Amino acid sequence: MPGTVLDSRPSLLRRLRDRVGLAALAYLGLCAAVLVWAVVAIATDDSGEAMALIFPLLITAPGSLVVFVLPEHGSMFFASLVFGAAVNAAIISWCTSVLRGGRPDPES
Repeated sequence: MPGTVLDSRPSLLRRLRDRVGLAALAYLGLCAAVLVWAVVAIATDDSGEAMALIFPLLITAPGSLVVFVLPEHGSMFFASLVFGAAVNAAIISWCTSVLRGGRPDPES
């Protein structure tokens, strides 16, 4: 119904963009795209010598380097990538906020 409280709330993507920032969201999208590419490259490689999973590890470093202290399990590798990407996105968000002069959101 037009004019209700539900219509005045911004969408989830808009709130995420306002909170995290466009640069951090672009970085997270890049990380996801590289991870999908690497998993597809590993899955389609018959020789068993593909090292495509190095690239997601490198673009999410240094946070993803916790993989070296975690137990050896496939899920721990992906958890370290998520951790590294989240840390780097938070740093990018903080840097863009400082460079903008720490101005608050105009909608709040």
